[in-house]
Amino acid sequence: MSGPAELLRDFVNTYDVETDTDDLTSPQALSDWLRGHGLEPDGADLALAKDLREGLRASLRHNHDAVAYTTPGPLETALAALPLRVALDGGTPRLVPADGAARRGLAQVVAMIAAAHADGTWPRLKVCVESTCQAAFIDASKNRSRAWCSMRVCGNRTKTRTYRARRQAEGPGMPA
Repeated sequence: MSGPAELLRDFVNTYDVETDTDDLTSPQALSDWLRGHGLEPDGADLALAKDLREGLRASLRHNHDAVAYTTPGPLETALAALPLRVALDGGTPRLVPADGAARRGLAQVVAMIAAAHADGTWPRLKVCVESTCQAAFIDASKNRSRAWCSMRVCGNRTKTRTYRARRQAEGPGMPA
């Protein structure tokens, strides 16, 4: 199984902003996604899952500048609806869904936020700064400065757009 950062990345990427494609089209699709990622699909709540996903996407935008921020409203609401408790398995504390909690699979996704913080991968989770993309990725660069999910695609789009805007502002007849 992949680590918490990978699971959170995959969860955020169930919606592709660029193509407006959503993998979570029904409660069954959500249950299938949860099961496919080793999580409990019982009590899958599609609206709550989408609020959680988009709240996470909004939070990951802030990981580019490493400044404190307020948790986005939809994420705060989703977090409040998914109760967790601390479990001590082998002396190592971890968050697990509260006993008897519905929506256990989504609560397990929320527990991955704390796990990503604990293992140091949370600050490396980001979303592409290209406004038409917004895909989540894990910044593996040494100085944590990566801004795009792909330099070849999104980075190139942004740089080309900036270059064309600069050339247009220079006006016709300006030297290259």
